[in-house]
Order: sequence, then C-alpha cells, then structure tokens
Amino acid sequence: MNANKTVKRTFPVLQMGCAACAARIESTVRKQSGVVNASVNYATATATVEYQPDIISPQDMRDAVRDAGYDMLADEDEEEDSVEASEKIRRKNLDALKYNLLWAAILSLPVLIISMFFMDMPYAAEIMCTLSVPVIFLWGRKFYISAWKQAKHHSVNMDTLVALSTGIAWLFSVFNTLFPDFWIKRGVHPHVYFESAAVIVTFILLGRFLEEKAKNRTSSALKKLIGLQPATVMTVSREEGKIVHTQIPVEKLTVDDTVLARPGEKIAADGVVDEGVSYVDESMLSGEPMPVLKQRGDRVFAGTINQKGSFMYKPEKTGKNTLLALIIRMVRDAQGSRTPVRKSVDRIVKIFVPAVIGIAVLSFAIWMVFGGDQGFTNGLLALVTVLIIACPCALGLATPTAIMVGIGKGAEKGILIKDAESIETARKVNAIVLDKTGTITEGKPAVTDIFWLNGDDSKKTVLSALEKRSEHPLAEAIVHYFGEQTSDSVESFESLTGEGVKGVVGGRIYYSGNYNLILKNNISVDRQLIEEADMFGKQSKTPVWFADGQDAIAVIAIADRIKDTSKAAIRQLQSADMEVYMLTGDSEAVANSIAASLGINHYKSGILPHEKAEFVKHLQTAGKIVAMVGDGINDSAALASADLSIAMGKGSDIAIDAAQMIIVSSDLTKIPEAINLSVRTIGTVRRNLFWAFIYNFIGIPVAAGILYPFNGFLLNPMIAGAAMALSSVSVVSSSLLFGYIRK
Repeated sequence: MNANKTVKRTFPVLQMGCAACAARIESTVRKQSGVVNASVNYATATATVEYQPDIISPQDMRDAVRDAGYDMLADEDEEEDSVEASEKIRRKNLDALKYNLLWAAILSLPVLIISMFFMDMPYAAEIMCTLSVPVIFLWGRKFYISAWKQAKHHSVNMDTLVALSTGIAWLFSVFNTLFPDFWIKRGVHPHVYFESAAVIVTFILLGRFLEEKAKNRTSSALKKLIGLQPATVMTVSREEGKIVHTQIPVEKLTVDDTVLARPGEKIAADGVVDEGVSYVDESMLSGEPMPVLKQRGDRVFAGTINQKGSFMYKPEKTGKNTLLALIIRMVRDAQGSRTPVRKSVDRIVKIFVPAVIGIAVLSFAIWMVFGGDQGFTNGLLALVTVLIIACPCALGLATPTAIMVGIGKGAEKGILIKDAESIETARKVNAIVLDKTGTITEGKPAVTDIFWLNGDDSKKTVLSALEKRSEHPLAEAIVHYFGEQTSDSVESFESLTGEGVKGVVGGRIYYSGNYNLILKNNISVDRQLIEEADMFGKQSKTPVWFADGQDAIAVIAIADRIKDTSKAAIRQLQSADMEVYMLTGDSEAVANSIAASLGINHYKSGILPHEKAEFVKHLQTAGKIVAMVGDGINDSAALASADLSIAMGKGSDIAIDAAQMIIVSSDLTKIPEAINLSVRTIGTVRRNLFWAFIYNFIGIPVAAGILYPFNGFLLNPMIAGAAMALSSVSVVSSSLLFGYIRK
C-alpha cells in the first residue's frame, strides 16, 4: 500500500459531555501516528479523521479515545453505517436523558417545596437528604462518572464543574445535618443545600435534553438526504420472451440491470432513461420545484422522485458512487469542518474549565478572608455557583450549530459546500471570475434562430432527416431543435468535409452546410437570406445554410446559448458591489457580444487555461478576494488558485474535485444565493458567540459575588443552574431560527 495514501472517515463518538470533551478527543486523535487531520464536532457527536490506514487503524484510534476517558465506534465498514449508528446513539441518549430528567424532576420537587415552606418541620433535612440521593447519584450519576474518568486522565470538562458544585453542596449539607453543633457552637446557622444540589442536577438534565433535541434538528438536512435513498427497487428482465419484474434490495442493484421507475417512486441510482417518458422532481439536487421532463437518453439521479409517468432506465452509478451519496458525504464532512473563528473558540474552550475552577477557588478564598462571620457560608455558595453557571457548551455550540444549519440549507437549495472555511471566505468576496463556456453559457451548440425564405418551413422534416445522418456537432444541435419531427428517409447521403452534407430525399438533392457549399454548387440565394446571415454573424452566431439543388431555403443560427439565468445572476452580483470578470478561450467577437448582452464590463478572450490562473493571481495581488466559477478541466488551475472556488455541478469531475462549493443545477443565480447564505451563516455564528461570551462574562463575576458589597445580592445556585442550562439551548435555538428564516 502507498504510504502516502490517506482515508477520510467519520466515526460516532460516545460519552462527550461538553465542548471541552470534543477538544480533548480531537487533541488525542491528532497526536496518534498516522493521523493526518482530525476534527471532532460536539454538535453531531462525530469525529472526522483523515489517516494513513497502513500506519493506524480505526481500532487503534478507538483505543486512544478510550484511554482518554471516552469511546468511539470504529466497527462500521461503510460510512453510511456510521451515519445510521450515530442516529441510533442520538435516539438512545435522548431516551435516557428523558427518563433521567423525569425521575429527577419528580424527586426534586418535594425537596424544593420542603426547603421553601417546611424547613421547620421535624426531620426536614433528613427527608431532603434521602430524596436527593437518587437524584444526584442515580439519575445524575453520569456527571460523576464522567468527572471521575477525567480526573483519572488529569483532565477536566463540563461534567467536572457539575460534579464538583453539586457534590460539594450535597456533602456540606450532609455534614450540617449530621453535625449541626459544629456550626452552632461557632454562632453560625447550619444551612443545608440539598434542594440546590437536586434542582441543579434536574436543571442541567433539562438543559442537556433540550440541547440534544435541538442538535438533532440541526442535522435535519442530512437526515432528509439519507431518507431519499429507497430501500428496494424493481428490475425488469426478459425470460423466454416474457417480461419479468423482480423486487430486490437497492444494495444488490448493478449497472447490468434495467430498472422500472413507477409513478411516485424514488430513483434508486444514477442512470440513463432507456424507455418511456415522465416528469421527475429534482428539487433535492437543484432546489428548483418544477419537475423536469425525462425521455430516452436523458440522465436521472438517485434520490429524485418520479412523478405520474413511468419509464425504464439503465443504472450507471449505484450505491455510494451516486451523486446523492456524494452529496451526503460532502454535507456530513462539511458540517464537521471548522471555520477560522471556530478554531479560535476551540482554543478558548480547552482552557475554560480549568480557568473556571481557578476563579471558583479564588472566590472562596476572598470570601474567607473578607467575608466576616458569613465568609465561609457565602464563600461556599460563591464557589458552587461559579462552578454551576459557567458554560463552555454555549461557546462550543455557537459555531458548529450555525454551520450545520447553513450547510444543510445550502444542500436543500442545490448548493453543496465542501468545507466550513469557504462559508467565511464567501462573504468577503469582492471580485468574481466567470468562465464563459458551461458557466455563463449552456456549454454546447444550440439553434438560437431560424429564418425560412418567405416563411415557408415545409421542408423542415427534410432538413432534420438530412442532419440526422451527419456526425458534425452543429448537426446535432439542429436535430435536437426539431426533435422527432422527421419522417423522411434519405435515399443517398454524402458528407462533404469542411463544407457540410449532401443528400437525396424524395428524389430531390438537398444541401446543408456553410456559405462556401452554397456558392460552390451555384445555388441561388435571396437577398433576405444574406441579410439574416450577416446579422447572425454580427451576433457571433454560426450560420448554417439549407438549400435544394437550385435555391437556398433557410439559414439557421447556431451558438452556445447564454443560460436563461445568467443575466439576472450577474446583475445581482454587481448590485452586491462585486466586480464581475468573464474569461473565455473564444474569439474577441464572441466574447464582446456576450459581455455586452450581459452588462459585463471586464472580460478577456482567447485565454488559455494557465492564463486563467494567472489572471486570478493578478486580481489577488491587487488586493481582491477572488471567487472563481468554472466547469471544465481547463478551469481547475484557476479554481485551485482562487480564494473561493465554485464549480458547476454538470461540469468535469476534476473541476468539481478542485472546488470548495458546487452548484448542482449549474444555475448561475445560485452563486449570489450562496454568498448571501454565507453572510447569514457567519452573522448567526457571531451573534451566537456574542451571547455566549456575554453570558459567561457577566454570569461568572455575579456568581462570585461581585454585586454583594454594593447591594447585598448573592446569586442563588438554583438560578445559576437554570441559567446555565438555558444558555446552551438559546445558542442552538438561535441557529435553528436562522434555518427557518427565508431570505
């Protein structure tokens, strides 16, 4: 095996309690020999690892993660199995959280009521102690187990804060219940905080439950994509002259099969229509709601939905090789990738928990020194409250949840984003370079105009029949224009190299080709036809002449047609203060004509592939943040050079591999949509981070008692627990709200 060969896989990660856990697991995996790169996403509970399989195996990585106090599933052979495993783990965690929360709430409620209204009743402290034991050590046991594992590995996380705060409060209360005279002799009332410990555990369980439910919704786009894969498929075969229909699992489908697509069914593989006609809903690929007509020779894609008709198709790509499977992999990998701002936040999260513990101990020490008679009690409350209110989870969730929602929304609209960093780059773009052929234009010759002498098109079936015999690319455009209108048979046919074709239909000679062919055969040409042909030439269109043995009958204009959406897209980009450049290897006349019709002020014609890359670098040198949009092999160098690379989905595989974003439908209006999406996504990230930082910046000092000297206010640990729980939920909810808002 090649030592340089790497594999990229995503593994479900277990037992993560907060963003600090994700940072520790990521650091552990990165340190392993043979691991090239690793990214752990707390929001999705997955680790995306690029590694050298001849040096390290998934089992080796799992062992390293277990040594760090966590766990990772590494038995799945296929990435799709990994996704399903992650979903099962999520559902199991959610059910367990719901169960623990329910019982913790049932037992915490009487503890809270006794502490508020019946503290003077006999054995009140003992009853509260008894009721709080299962809340803390049964329903909340995961906090303590996790904290102990971290301690054994000389590490801390969010569970450490919860375990320390509730454990200290509970143990202090037990001591005061068993030995109240210790404090009474010193003139201090022996307070108990069983209700704080129990209610805090309940609130944090509530926060984890709501957070987990919200995180599940952030991955809804990926779940929808996975749900587009049908479980079974109907194949068609012939046995002894009879047509046989067989239902098979989609995993057993091969390229040798013929598949029947019935009304309302999902297409099971990428392939080509072999027989029949129908409309197919391709909105999952393009984001466009209008169904697309499919007939013999047209391509269909896995996950799209057949409408009312039925047809048979031959698979070309099945299973994990389909476009749908590629989209699923891209979306999942992108949702696990990190933006520069998230990398900065991750560094903060790594030191956050130790810093909070330090602040809590310092708060206790200050209260002990300056707090007077109530110094110990208030210091203990401050220590517990600081440990409770601090929330690294809000910081850790701020970026990945927004990125997940943004990438998911992009996938729904037919915009595939390969990595999160490109989202941050896209909003800064101020110059966009567009390849002409296949990006601005359709990328293939098409009939744009046809002028029949005296408006007589009675010979169109003759023209279509003649061009059907030709192998010239322009002939294909004419045949496609007329469709199945021909019923004439060509009695004799001759291809005239460099000029056109000649044939006999119905006993008469006909010609189709360039003007030289018409002149060479002394064919009479009406002035109207000459004027039309000249006009087509000025518009950079190629004129094709059609004539019988004596007179010219028609002139057809053929060009690489501009896409219907190109003009609107370019106008939107320009209105967003972006400089739009067009590059083409075509002639100056063609480039000028297209640029003028689209309102493009900057263009270069006759440009070679390496010159496209040089042009991108020239703009970058001038201080521009450049996006390159292309679809061909000749665009790949420029795509690799650009700050942001965008490929058209119907382009070459090399261009798609080189790009950071892919427009599945090749609709140019998706470019401004993608840039707008990036602006909104990063805006949500920054808003989330602002509130997460502000929460901790204000909450921790208040919890330490900074307001006490001024107004006697000391934060109740129960309120701190509720605030901590809601902070993470609010960040995730903000990301979800961004996903629901349509702009």
